[in-house]
Amino acid sequence: MKLENKTAIVTGAAKGMGAAITTTLAREGADILLTARDVAALEPVAAEVRALGRKAHVVACDVIEETQVKAMVDHALDVFGGQIDILVNVAGVTGPIETAVQDIEVADFDYVITANERGTFLPIKHVVPTMISQKSGKIVNISGTSGLRGYPMRTSYSASKWAVRGITRTVALELGQHNINVNAVCPGIVETPRMMKLCEGKAKRRGWTVEQVYDEYVQDMALKRVTLGQDIANTVLFLTNEDSRQITGQHIAVDGGWDV
Repeated sequence: MKLENKTAIVTGAAKGMGAAITTTLAREGADILLTARDVAALEPVAAEVRALGRKAHVVACDVIEETQVKAMVDHALDVFGGQIDILVNVAGVTGPIETAVQDIEVADFDYVITANERGTFLPIKHVVPTMISQKSGKIVNISGTSGLRGYPMRTSYSASKWAVRGITRTVALELGQHNINVNAVCPGIVETPRMMKLCEGKAKRRGWTVEQVYDEYVQDMALKRVTLGQDIANTVLFLTNEDSRQITGQHIAVDGGWDV
């Protein structure tokens, strides 16, 4: 197994791609600390991890609150015997959809920026000292293809995902000397409950059907198919094992060719 005897923290592990990432890392041998605000939603995923013969620890944490993040990381260090090998930052929010820049409320803009930027920064801040001490580590941040090009009517979300790439590249430069790889995965639209809510929201705003919005996404992709959570999980697995030992500060778009 590619991650035998490794330990991992996955934020936003409860649903969608976060759940797929969690079970994929466990299948390859990692023990996992799963964290999200909704602990009840984490339990079924934790049960899958345990069914695979790996340890699963569930911790409630709002990744924009530093005291909670520090407590979560301290708990991980306790249950993992002082070892943290992998951090995957999945937690994030979508914010306003189909909203022109002049119509975005400042509070909504600030919430998206805070959740997606600070929510990536804080887990890194508190995990890094351990990784530096052990002279190894893999950090993967979930950005998005909206952080690779402009995304009309989604100013706050696009801005936040560009920032996640900036954090990734800068931290990679800082931590390379400590044998720590830092990379980003940029999903396009992913077949998850969040995607369906997005399609429903766009359809309502436009007066379209959900099927029309869904098909618009599909037609924008070179491969003409929507990305699955497992596609993202497979890429994260690559970036968290030694197959990617010489890759850092990079982003990998997993979007069916949306950004081509």
